[in-house]
Amino acid sequence: MTNPLIAARDAFADAMPETRASFGGREWGYIDTAEGDEALILIPGTLGRGDIFWQQIEALRARLRIVALTYPASGGVSEWADDLAALMDRLGIARASVLGSSLGGYLVQYFAAVHPGRVVRVFAANTMSSTAGYETRMPYALDLDAVLVEELRAGFEQGLSAWGVSHPEQADLVELLLGEVGGRIPEPELRTRLKALKSAPELPEVTLPRAARITIEADDDPLIPPEKRAGLREKLAPGVAYRFATGGHFPYVARPQTYTALLEQAMGLEVTGPDWGTQEERVL
Repeated sequence: MTNPLIAARDAFADAMPETRASFGGREWGYIDTAEGDEALILIPGTLGRGDIFWQQIEALRARLRIVALTYPASGGVSEWADDLAALMDRLGIARASVLGSSLGGYLVQYFAAVHPGRVVRVFAANTMSSTAGYETRMPYALDLDAVLVEELRAGFEQGLSAWGVSHPEQADLVELLLGEVGGRIPEPELRTRLKALKSAPELPEVTLPRAARITIEADDDPLIPPEKRAGLREKLAPGVAYRFATGGHFPYVARPQTYTALLEQAMGLEVTGPDWGTQEERVL
């Protein structure tokens, strides 16, 4: 039976393949819709390439210039922040809104802190403000250079399969993610993403205006526990905190229309989906 999410993602990837760009020997992939006066940069977590945001790109590309990134096979958070600034220079983007999920959420906070003049607004999504304690969590507790990639992939597969059992309505999403960790994300990139979070620098203060700092979280996120979500809100002090009642760690795939409506509202566009309201904390 055809998985509709994989089929739609693959059709998008065929129509909009990644372009490659190198900075300091680090080769990034990116998708650039190329048109629009205002830019939104999307950065995935460990289990995703830039095209994992295909549903948001398709919904918003007529109204925004969207650039979605795929990580290189080397480097870490501090190098990547400088690479992002260099990519913006290459693409002729002076300032952009930046959204990162999970690992990407940590990166965009760092980027906003060290390159504040390049950021219109920052979306820290399904992420944390500190990686303290991650060195004792799997798979970060492993020697990420020496462990067999089969062991890394098996750990992800076990966690994803358990999520699929408890959330059968997300079976198609789980299958998509299993494909990502099973090889669509090459081994060097997978290891580098894990090492980047394990060795991530402490986040400097983000000095953007409060209205330009936005958090996104999900009540049922199995990877970002409540204390990490609270820590993010406390450190970043967002002007708006969006909260998904359900959606897990990947609400942009699990609840795409609601996620797109969030972006439409935050970016000042006409909202085509559910109404998030106007409170500082907004829940759907």
